[in-house]
Amino acid sequence: MAEQLPDHGPLDPVLVVIPTYNERENIGPIVERLHGALPAAHVLVVDDGSPDGTGDIADAMAAADERVHVLHRTEKAGLGAAYIAGFTWALEREYAVVVEMDADGSHAPEDLPRLLEALKDADLALGSRYVRGGKTVNWPLSRQVLSRGGNVYCQLALGTRVRDITGGYRAFRRAVLEKLKLHNVASQGYCFQVDLAWRTIEAGFTVREVPITFVERERGESKMSGNIVREALLRVTKWGLRRRGTQVKALLKRR
Repeated sequence: MAEQLPDHGPLDPVLVVIPTYNERENIGPIVERLHGALPAAHVLVVDDGSPDGTGDIADAMAAADERVHVLHRTEKAGLGAAYIAGFTWALEREYAVVVEMDADGSHAPEDLPRLLEALKDADLALGSRYVRGGKTVNWPLSRQVLSRGGNVYCQLALGTRVRDITGGYRAFRRAVLEKLKLHNVASQGYCFQVDLAWRTIEAGFTVREVPITFVERERGESKMSGNIVREALLRVTKWGLRRRGTQVKALLKRR
């Protein structure tokens, strides 16, 4: 007799949140690929006032397709703030699953059905470059070292077994976002990804990693910067020290 998996609730409707800043060359193709892989999915483009007209292109797409929506923000306020705005928009509506996806093509929409499949017995599905079957394509050695080193540091500091906690391709069940205090999240960049995953783990939700192929963008410029790396290092160190402090206090109480 097959093992009965826990019922984590419905997996539709699905909303894919795609933040944009100067992605006019990429937004059309990525949404087209997404709907090729998952025709019923809705898309929310969160545009931070792109001067290259990305927001106008997204508006035209939304006017032509009821599955596409646009949230305009007046300035570039960071990846984390864009995702929080998109998550809040989703929770104001009846979406059962909310997905993070980059606009630049580094996250293959064709992998999304497997992320959703993982949610059948999980609350958060992480697209992972560093589990068996996952990989990166066209990344320079410096980026590989930075990414792998950052993930190893997060594992050591936070005591988590998640291999790719910095990855930005992931699918949340609605219940996770409802539970997390999104208004308290101030992290940006890769640190935002660590923050949300760590909060999810601490809240007791089930996390699964799904192997993906991450492809470096072909068009446009990467948003990676030294400030993003420094923020992640400082915040993860702080969370790790807080975790160790909590463990020490619990140990002392048992004595």
